[in-house]
Amino acid sequence: VSPGRPVEQFIAELDVLLQKLHDTPRNPRKLRNILNQNNTYDNLVSTIETSQSQDINSRIIIKKKKNYGRLIKRLKYKLHLKNIVLQKSDKNKVFHLGKLDDYRKKSEEYMEKTKAYKCLCTIDPLPDLIRRTNKYLLDLRLAKWITQKQYEKLCINPNEVELAHLYYLPKAHKPGTPLRPIISGLKHPTIKISKFLDELLRPLFDKMAAKTTVNSGFELVKQLQQWSSINIRQETLFCTIDVTDLYTMVPQTEGVLSLKKMLDHLKLKQIGGLKIETIIRLSRFVMQNNYFSYEGQYYHQIRGGAMGSPLTLTVANCYMFFYEQQVIKQINNSGGLYFRYI
Repeated sequence: VSPGRPVEQFIAELDVLLQKLHDTPRNPRKLRNILNQNNTYDNLVSTIETSQSQDINSRIIIKKKKNYGRLIKRLKYKLHLKNIVLQKSDKNKVFHLGKLDDYRKKSEEYMEKTKAYKCLCTIDPLPDLIRRTNKYLLDLRLAKWITQKQYEKLCINPNEVELAHLYYLPKAHKPGTPLRPIISGLKHPTIKISKFLDELLRPLFDKMAAKTTVNSGFELVKQLQQWSSINIRQETLFCTIDVTDLYTMVPQTEGVLSLKKMLDHLKLKQIGGLKIETIIRLSRFVMQNNYFSYEGQYYHQIRGGAMGSPLTLTVANCYMFFYEQQVIKQINNSGGLYFRYI
């Protein structure tokens, strides 16, 4: 709602909002008349703004109420009635109040722009994906590419898996409030393989990219301070660069090949008892089998990786590492400084 405000104050103001909504007459006809006379979206925004304008220095006493569950249900009902979405925003500890139609429109625009998703209509891909995943792992086991212990760790129980689903987080800190797609696949058939590979590969990437990577603003300032003492000049430029839709834009084949390139760069023949070829095969299987549901339809991600799958982060980082090497070389040769924030 507003950055930097005490959590207790926000909870108290939200309680006021919920109580006002709860006190609205439950008579369907009266409720309809109220909704017809007033725009619920504008009312919610107005109520929040009014509560924010109160004296922030006033002492707020929070009382536990037994009817919180009922208030929440009532709020959800009212939001649903007018097709309004109350969603946590991306990268900010605030909430965004938006219209469902806007979310759908932006989702369609995003899918059209990236061309990363193939619609399967109402054909559920889960049964076939379960069968193919277990068969793929069994074939690797029979060919002795993986051990029995690894096979048992990675194979899936059909009764314990679910297809991933797509949802969006609003980027409230950017103009026009674009959406960040998140594919939630905590029980997706390939999630075990994805986690397993990421645990093997991410430490290797961190080691390889350590010299050109910063993990915090503090670390960047420290590096800048050391560098600037002898290198900074009046014409020095400070630039920031961002990659649009990185996870979605990384080509799947080239992304997997970047993993192979990393392992060759580190001169490794095997990791955790697995041959490099096995790791590449498993990585390719994960990247090429991202399926999810959204708005009653099923999709197959044919470009990039799922934001929500652990391996996608390492693939994207690894791909960017080799992509940026020529840039790093030019900047270093000119006495400049280059870092990528992860």
